[in-house]
Amino acid sequence: MRKRSALALPPLLLLLLLCARPAQGSNGSLPLVMWHGMGDSCCNPLSMGAIKKMVEEEIPGIYVLSLMIGKTVTEDMKNGFFMDVNEQVSTVCEQLARDPRLKGGYNAMGFSQGGQFLRAVAQRCPSPPMKNLISVGGQHQGVFGLPRCPGESSALCEWIRKRLNSGAYTDLVQKHLVQAQYWHDPLNEDLYRTHSLFLADINQERAVNESYKKNLQALQKFVMVKFLQDSVVDPVNSEWFGFFKPGQDVELDTLQESTLYKEDRLGLAAMDKAGKLVFLASDGDHLQFDRAWFNANLLPFLR
Repeated sequence: MRKRSALALPPLLLLLLLCARPAQGSNGSLPLVMWHGMGDSCCNPLSMGAIKKMVEEEIPGIYVLSLMIGKTVTEDMKNGFFMDVNEQVSTVCEQLARDPRLKGGYNAMGFSQGGQFLRAVAQRCPSPPMKNLISVGGQHQGVFGLPRCPGESSALCEWIRKRLNSGAYTDLVQKHLVQAQYWHDPLNEDLYRTHSLFLADINQERAVNESYKKNLQALQKFVMVKFLQDSVVDPVNSEWFGFFKPGQDVELDTLQESTLYKEDRLGLAAMDKAGKLVFLASDGDHLQFDRAWFNANLLPFLR
């Protein structure tokens, strides 16, 4: 078995090339809700701010909401490390329900951990309705070891690493460390199923919540982007809902080979057969893509 070090996800969004000529859009386009990854914030001009600006150029008149968890950008970034994910999801659900511009529905795009967080929104909060969910490098079966950590403080990264290695499933760590809430240890599946406060719940690991299935299946498309040279997410198959075979950390299952799919505990098999699951690949490292790739592959789901 491989010994793993647990590190937080870095903000590796490649600055999009904003000099390209905008495409023609429509004021009738659905709004877009975006959720950033760990170590990032809603409004970073080199990442989420650049993507928001690019989408607005490509689809004139579109309403783009880049979620801020907290009252300030600094608090937003901090909460990406330390705020209970279930509380974050509840906060977002309330925010979306209060926004009159989203009443008729919206598309959602999550980057890295924002991908699985927005999936939780789709499953738990069907009003206003999410139409398309685009997960860009999201870890839908969790992670088991990460080689890098973002942020300005290496001491913070080391602290996170130690907490996960020493007790990812203790109540204190689960409640206060975001990474632990989608930490999936294939060597201790029973421990994971019993004590994971977030991921095991939204993945129906303990029991089947029929409303989760119904709400997720209401999506028109569930798009998952996998980065073929990803050096951050371990295992990278998690970006396409795959993971290690239970009991070891070498061999991998695809989504279609998993018990989750075969028993259709989340409705993914039915969605797959209905053509609602879209698996896209980008030949780059984690969250690294350019405007041309974005326009060709993701923009069609936003128009």
